[in-house]
Amino acid sequence: MFVVVVTFQIRAGQMADFLPTMTQNAQTSLAIEAGCHRFDVCTDPDRPNEVFLYELYTDRAAFEAHLHSPHFEAFDHDVANMIIDKTVATYAQVSS
Repeated sequence: MFVVVVTFQIRAGQMADFLPTMTQNAQTSLAIEAGCHRFDVCTDPDRPNEVFLYELYTDRAAFEAHLHSPHFEAFDHDVANMIIDKTVATYAQVSS
C-alpha cells in the first residue's frame, strides 16, 4: 500500500467553500478510482484553517492516476486561490 498525507492551510473565510469541494473530491476518488482505498478529510477546532488528509492507494501508480484524473484536476483548479500552503508527504507500507 501507498500512503499520502496532505496538510492544507486555508485562507481565512474560505473553509466553508473549501470543505464541500474537498469532501466531494474524496468521495469521487473512493467511488471511481479502483486504486484508492481510503480518503479521510480531517479538521481540528483548535486549528480552524487547517485540513488534514489521509489517503491510501494500492501503489504509487494509483496515486499518480488520481493526480491526473479529471475530478482531481477540477478540484485542484477550483481551490487554488483558497489555499495558503499545502504540504504533501508519501509513505510506502513496511508491514501491517
